[in-house]
Amino acid sequence: MQEFISYKNIQIAFTAEGKGKTIVLLHGFLESSSIWKHLTLELKKTHRVVTIDLLGHGNTEKLGYIHSMETMAEVVHAVLFHLKIKKFSLIGHSMGGYVALAFAEKFPQQLEKLILLNSSPVADSEERKQNRDRAKRLVKQNKKAFISMAIKNLFTDENRNALRPKINTLVEEATQIPEENIIAAIEGLKNRKDRTKVLQQYKGEKVIISGKNDPVVPFQEIKEIAEQAHSNFIAFEDGHMSYLENREELGEKLITLFS
Repeated sequence: MQEFISYKNIQIAFTAEGKGKTIVLLHGFLESSSIWKHLTLELKKTHRVVTIDLLGHGNTEKLGYIHSMETMAEVVHAVLFHLKIKKFSLIGHSMGGYVALAFAEKFPQQLEKLILLNSSPVADSEERKQNRDRAKRLVKQNKKAFISMAIKNLFTDENRNALRPKINTLVEEATQIPEENIIAAIEGLKNRKDRTKVLQQYKGEKVIISGKNDPVVPFQEIKEIAEQAHSNFIAFEDGHMSYLENREELGEKLITLFS
């Protein structure tokens, strides 16, 4: 069941289940902590599992006109401080990985494992920044059409058909996010800094999990980054949404990592 803390006069939603060492799960753009339900069921058998709705997503409110990765990392820190948890592992999907890296930069001593799922330490290119600005305009013109296109394009063609009911649920949930919240997240994504050195310098265990056909995170690029950062690297065959496209494999890999 979700709980809430007050942070800078807004409500932050989170869940905390199970006992043992703590694993914190951070969702991506246009998602919420609901994406982790299946994984939480498994991990909470042996661990304490914390999921957080990041700023402007799920049941967490908006905070200002831009939701920077640094601000979201501070929100994560506030939730863990509230729960009196000093050491934990972080798993971040896509935008959640960017937040995890911002956390690793600010509070490295609190992390045991850093796991990037379909994510990268690389900042947006100029072309990508222009695409973000285009996305903001699309959100204002037709929010639902933007969300539908943005989410469906993250899957391989094959999985877009095979996982249609689950994709429709993701789209339906994302359409509940207010327009201004989406724009605040896009601004944060566009302006995030490159954290390749943060990943390289992080001394704890680090794992990068990637899809060979990920349309957002170029596979060869992230594989090379993992090698340079001395990160454990796990590859799946599918796209950007490994928690759905490779659900069983991902669960098995994570159970092994945390056993």
